[in-house]
Amino acid sequence: IHPVVRPESQQVDELLQAFNQHLVADGWEIAARTRISGKPVFAARHRVVQGRPAWGVVKPLIEVLNAEYVNQQITRMEAAVVSDPELAIGTAKEFVETICKTILHECGESVTGTVDLPQLVKHVREKLDLLPQDIPEKAKGAETVKRVLSNLGSVAQGLAELRGLYGSGHGKDARVKGLQSRHARLAVGAACTLAVFLF
Repeated sequence: IHPVVRPESQQVDELLQAFNQHLVADGWEIAARTRISGKPVFAARHRVVQGRPAWGVVKPLIEVLNAEYVNQQITRMEAAVVSDPELAIGTAKEFVETICKTILHECGESVTGTVDLPQLVKHVREKLDLLPQDIPEKAKGAETVKRVLSNLGSVAQGLAELRGLYGSGHGKDARVKGLQSRHARLAVGAACTLAVFLF
């Protein structure tokens, strides 16, 4: 169903539907990953039967952004959660960086040099008045809201540390043992929730 092999969209749609009907029993599906000349190029990804944590949460963001790069990151995360947790964790961190840089660009600011993820998220939170000290003391539930907002920074710090220890992007000792898919799910889910909230 690659556009070079099958240029007719109707044939591609019919084959895609047939393939996915057969793959559902194995927990996989074929989905668009990128585009060539306006036509989708597909890749396999693990199908999450009990809801789709990454895509389900992030789909509204994709519709607003309409950015192919973000779509590629989401597809990569979803496809890698089971088959390559290291890649999923690395991409989760990159995804939050992409969203933060996009927000800052929309606010008329550019990010120069190397900024670590916690600093980047903090800068976005400052720009959006989402720091704990921005909540009025007399507001109902102020302490609870402040605690939750404070934990946003902890999520960014945790993603950065997970990526440094176990994610893609850094060479490691050949004997290192990686994390399991459940840890990758945690990283991807946390990244998606944080990114959607900030956006």
